[in-house]
Amino acid sequence: MRKDIHPNYKEVLFHDTNADVYFLTRSTVNTKSTREYEGVEYPYYPLDISSASHPFYTGEQRKTSTEGRVASFNKRFGAFGGRKKKSAE
Repeated sequence: MRKDIHPNYKEVLFHDTNADVYFLTRSTVNTKSTREYEGVEYPYYPLDISSASHPFYTGEQRKTSTEGRVASFNKRFGAFGGRKKKSAE
């Protein structure tokens, strides 16, 4: 096996900022910041979303403040589709 070709595999503290949950696991991610967790200093990596806050895993539905593109289109141009064309007699 060749030496010095594998990344450094170490314990890393991941933080889901949406759910405010910490995960301690092993990873090869490179971080510049560290945090103390349960009395030990670990490399720290913040996350926007994880299994603790993702709607698929939590089962909760989130309402978005903006409506979808199709709903916005129908709201603007929906009345035009309701008109019937005059038939050529």
